[in-house]
Amino acid sequence: MRFIITLCNNTYYLMKATSTEQLLKVIKDGILDKKGDNIVIIDLRHIDGAIANYFVICQGSSPTQVEAIAQSVGDKCREEAGEKPVGVNGLNNDQWVAIDYVDVIVHIFLPETRAFYDLEHLWEDARIEKVASA
Repeated sequence: MRFIITLCNNTYYLMKATSTEQLLKVIKDGILDKKGDNIVIIDLRHIDGAIANYFVICQGSSPTQVEAIAQSVGDKCREEAGEKPVGVNGLNNDQWVAIDYVDVIVHIFLPETRAFYDLEHLWEDARIEKVASA
């Protein structure tokens, strides 16, 4: 079980954090809400040197859809799981947006950018789960 310590109005609060499995479900739902396509979840827990426990990778068909998916994931994680990312990169170009939730990193690509970086091949030793699109 994970806990988060937050500071609000000069008072520290200890809060139970969302489980990684719950966070993965919320992320997946956020992607599906905006019709994200070709969703995969890569389990990196048994890979030495991995920077997270999971990657969630998906794609949108346009920069506008990539941004909408990123917004949906962020909103759902905040509202339903009480989780905020420690970092978000790529919102200015909307070809590849990475959202870092420490245990889970979400990658939202345009199809050609996804094909170029080919993260699934890079982490092919990990267990890869394909998620059915809505």
